[in-house]
Amino acid sequence: MAAVGSAGSAVEPVPLLLQGQDYAYRSATTGLDFQERMFAADLVADAPGDPVPCVLVLARAADMEMNALSLALAEHDVRMVRIDADRCLDLALTVYHDAPLLELGRWLLRPILVWERHFDLTALPVDPTTAHGAYVREQWAAVSGWLTSRADWEHINPTRGLDRMTQLRDARAFGLPVPRSVVTTMPGRSRPGGGRCVVKTAGRHLLEPRPGALRGLFPRPLDVRRSGAGREPAPVLVQEHLDAEHELRVFAVDDRLIAYRVRKLDPAQLWVDPEAVTVEPVEVPDALAAKLRALRRHWRLHVAAFDLLRVADDWYFLEVNVNCDWRWFEERAGGTEVSDAVHRSVRERFAAATATTGW
Repeated sequence: MAAVGSAGSAVEPVPLLLQGQDYAYRSATTGLDFQERMFAADLVADAPGDPVPCVLVLARAADMEMNALSLALAEHDVRMVRIDADRCLDLALTVYHDAPLLELGRWLLRPILVWERHFDLTALPVDPTTAHGAYVREQWAAVSGWLTSRADWEHINPTRGLDRMTQLRDARAFGLPVPRSVVTTMPGRSRPGGGRCVVKTAGRHLLEPRPGALRGLFPRPLDVRRSGAGREPAPVLVQEHLDAEHELRVFAVDDRLIAYRVRKLDPAQLWVDPEAVTVEPVEVPDALAAKLRALRRHWRLHVAAFDLLRVADDWYFLEVNVNCDWRWFEERAGGTEVSDAVHRSVRERFAAATATTGW
């Protein structure tokens, strides 16, 4: 039942995952992509009239992982171009339906490899409640979906819509224990495991109510005294609380696994107090590695990050993050292993696909 305000109007209760969340982030829209800047400044000579093979990235301006990839590919003479969700309203783009080609600005390009990362429709700088904004979103939703599923070029992470509930089901099927879980609009009545519980988003970890203004939806302890019998306006994921020794973040780049032990006091500390989080590189046990590689192949992922908890003598699967960001973990641990592996993987896949297509 909604509360009643002083003027007699109904006041909607604040959803659990929006209570006490102080994480807010303003996403910059300034393009820092090395290749984009070099070509825009005419510092690179145009190739003759034939289409130029390229890596096409659909992302957003603040994607630093892709900025680093652009520089790394330039060092090997591999062209990379991008379509950023927050900078695409004034884009000179033509995509050919009957040929695997596109024009971007004045360049004729042949995408060989396509990678969608952080291309969120909520980042489009339009008001979706207006006819204009709804129109722009609808067109970009259709076209971006087509670009990231075309069969006449290769894709990195072709799996779309790998929701968290499917992840939990598949992880259990591949022999990884998972926390007892329930999806519900009544978290106060749902206590999987019978003890302490954690409430999590069933969707993405970031909410973007206005383009560029992101809010965190991070795990939090479920306080049944506060939640009571109240209903949430949308389903959330409730899981049993596990007393874990530490958390493991495992980046999978093809079949290579690069792991970091993460120690934090609170599930949301990674975002709200990152300086208090410790990260150190570790090896992945052989038995766990075999299960993670099998899951990666099953989900057809090329670059992803697994989150697991060490509980007693077992590893519990929490989630896999397809649009994973690795530079923060590398900076904390003092290395570039994931970046090096990703850059090498993209170059090798680009070269193999180029040879196959004859470009």
